Amino acid sequence: MNWQSDILTNLEWSGTIINLEGKQKVANEIATKVKDGDILGVGSGSTVYVALITIAKRIKEEGLKVKAIPTSIEISLFCAKLGIPLTTLFENKPDWLFDGADEVDPDKSLIKGRGGALFKEKLLISSSSKNYIIVDDSKLVKKLGTNFPVPIEIFPTALLHVEEELKKIGASELQLRPAKGKDGPIITENDNLILDARFHDIGKDMERAIKSITGVIESGLFINYNVEILMA
Repeated sequence: MNWQSDILTNLEWSGTIINLEGKQKVANEIATKVKDGDILGVGSGSTVYVALITIAKRIKEEGLKVKAIPTSIEISLFCAKLGIPLTTLFENKPDWLFDGADEVDPDKSLIKGRGGALFKEKLLISSSSKNYIIVDDSKLVKKLGTNFPVPIEIFPTALLHVEEELKKIGASELQLRPAKGKDGPIITENDNLILDARFHDIGKDMERAIKSITGVIESGLFINYNVEILMA
């Protein structure tokens, strides 16, 4: 028996989708890559949402057997609404993934995590042999950290220890990310906190240096990952 859910039926994207025409173009490109039997890693953000709608249409019209591993509850709900079956990393490895990014440098290294799903995003990118990152011109930078701080997911009671250690490796500004729509800080889907960290210079070893701090769950630095950049 299926749920008769008004919540899912009425679910819509929460904000304005900027550059919808460009995002729809790249969504169509992503949808053409889907093959019968694919296991898709599905990232976060409005471009991913637009692509899911296009993929769902192909699934329905062509009877494709496709499953998705989402990076967030939000995307899981949209998959449920669109009729895209879900699976997990316990059951399947993604054949390929599509996601967005906050910054992309000339070496195709990334800053991600403005949506707070950085841990699952990195887990899926690391698990997938092919990763498509969808961005527009505003996300291209000469050096990481130009427009955005580095999101860092932290085990709550390690907060002050991590703050101290991040300063030692060059963090010039640290801010506990506040929530919108609730009191207090953001709590991730893993029940952790997010610190946004500014660095004057982000070297090739910075991702490893941050991750080596006890209490850090994951950082939003994606340096030297196997990604292909698609322009919206």
